[in-house]
Amino acid sequence: MRVLVLDIGGTFIKYACMDEAMRFLERGKIQTPQVSRESLVEALGQIYDSLLPLDGIAIAMPGIIDPEEGYCSMGGALEYNTGFHLRRHLRRRCPVNISMENDAKCAALAEAAAGSLRDVDDGFVLIFGTMIGGGYIKDRRLHRGRHFSAGEVSYLVTDRDSMAGYGTVWGNRCGTPHLCRMYAQQKGLDPTGVDGVQVFEAVNRQDTDALVCLERFTREEAAALIEARGGKASGSVSKKTTYVVAGENAGSKLRKANELNIPVLTEAEFAAMLEKESGEER
Repeated sequence: MRVLVLDIGGTFIKYACMDEAMRFLERGKIQTPQVSRESLVEALGQIYDSLLPLDGIAIAMPGIIDPEEGYCSMGGALEYNTGFHLRRHLRRRCPVNISMENDAKCAALAEAAAGSLRDVDDGFVLIFGTMIGGGYIKDRRLHRGRHFSAGEVSYLVTDRDSMAGYGTVWGNRCGTPHLCRMYAQQKGLDPTGVDGVQVFEAVNRQDTDALVCLERFTREEAAALIEARGGKASGSVSKKTTYVVAGENAGSKLRKANELNIPVLTEAEFAAMLEKESGEER
């Protein structure tokens, strides 16, 4: 069996031809069309043509997806897909069986089948790409919700005092493009020429600017999680501070917290606190 597996992202379409044992036979990537849904269908069709013969297509893509109807009710990072019956139109171009699902939900399914969630009854997967995707495994099965949006986290408003907008939702505030813009600014580069691959290659080389940006980026993610739960993330420590989260090489803020007898959490304890609160909310 030869199946075309497509990961449609906001920046790239990554694809592979795989067999029933999940072995990669061929793989590649192209730029994601940004103009129209018709250009997307044609781009997928050209990938299909290049890998024939094929027995089917499996698609992971952003947005709120009805996998039963093959319908995108909300396009996510690719807004032109909103209200689009992608499977119906793609099948006219590629006459094989086609399955499709939200990309983060696909990641959750993969982790449950062959990854970190294999022996876990309940788990949650976060995917950091153009925006932020979430997939919820409940009782060892993917939980989609009544409207196929269970686990969606990109549009969480992270500033309780602001209306939902480009700069206040978690997906835009802490998605990979934000990290790329930070890195470009740090390096004095044109942001349009910087992508996530370039940033993380720099991180792997221990590039100082990249490491500084990544640390600042992860702090912003943590702040967004706190604010989404009604808290306030502060850059200073005072008697009004409830907790201080201390990572490696913690400095003056940790000393101040100890002087004021403020509880100090490790990063693992902070993550466990967030997980416990999320479980109580459910």
